[in-house]
Amino acid sequence: MKPLKILVIAHPQLLPPDSLDGYTAQQIDEFRTEYDVIHTLRGLGHDVRALGVLDSLSELRAAITEWRPDVVFNLLEEFNGIVKYDQHVVAFLELMRQPYTGCNPRGLLLSRDKSLSKQLLAYHRIDTPRFALLQRGLKFRIPRKLRYPLFVKSVSDDASLGIAQASIVEDADRLRERVEFVHAQVGSDALVEEYVPGRELYVGVLGNERLTRLPVWELSFGTMAETQSAIATRKVKWDRRYQTKYGISRHAATDLPAGLEATLDRMARRIYRALGLSGYARMDFRVRPDGRVFVLEANANPCLASPEDFAQSAAAVGLDYAALLMRLVKLGLAYRAEWRG
Repeated sequence: MKPLKILVIAHPQLLPPDSLDGYTAQQIDEFRTEYDVIHTLRGLGHDVRALGVLDSLSELRAAITEWRPDVVFNLLEEFNGIVKYDQHVVAFLELMRQPYTGCNPRGLLLSRDKSLSKQLLAYHRIDTPRFALLQRGLKFRIPRKLRYPLFVKSVSDDASLGIAQASIVEDADRLRERVEFVHAQVGSDALVEEYVPGRELYVGVLGNERLTRLPVWELSFGTMAETQSAIATRKVKWDRRYQTKYGISRHAATDLPAGLEATLDRMARRIYRALGLSGYARMDFRVRPDGRVFVLEANANPCLASPEDFAQSAAAVGLDYAALLMRLVKLGLAYRAEWRG
């Protein structure tokens, strides 16, 4: 492929330095994805510019109009601090008739709203934990049809924001406390769902019309599962000391029961299509000890840092990091948005 003009958009505070010298591992984790993407694309010979997008689209419009990039590499996860608003930035790119990487606006809308996506999956008869939506500003009511233990989380935020051991509740009093926490501290409606014990498996998918499923990846909770609830809290995902202490790891899933990989493949593709996703996504599953599979959520535009599960699962089938990024670029260039007729 000839060198391209690639505009990378990200949160202003996550725009990376030219060098990692002098930064701690914890500091690097903050902008790891942005650094990996920008420096890898530049290393491939492309003309790469980075633009921070916070609460205005004026600079983005100017960059597209004046520089005319071949593609925008979208690393935004929010707009002005609101997760659901990243879809509007992508919709703006479509209005500008600008190719971009990652998911389309409709897919972002459906997947970001966990309550809405679960309703759609239920309509398509895809197993997902039974749930209730407890909205801010309304009187607290105990969801009578759900069985404890229950898992309480934000209906819209990702990256395990607000998820801790206290998110698993065993009675009505703890449920009320955690719902109030999500309302007040996270600032969103609360999604309450039945907790599903078992293995946590991730399945990455690439594609627009034709889909490629990546190898099944697993989040192993190590010794943590012996004394605590095995859930992907913020500490589990991002705290290096915590991971080391309990032997928490992410790796290719092994010893899968016969037929499970085929089931996950089929479900991942059905979820991808049911939610109208494009570009790339990761499906999070729980497999109960009895073998029943539940989808926890679909993550459009998952983390692309080179050490994370999506990139590592791609590498497991010979798609190294540079090749993965170029696959996403090609998918973005090929995506048949409405403006293409």
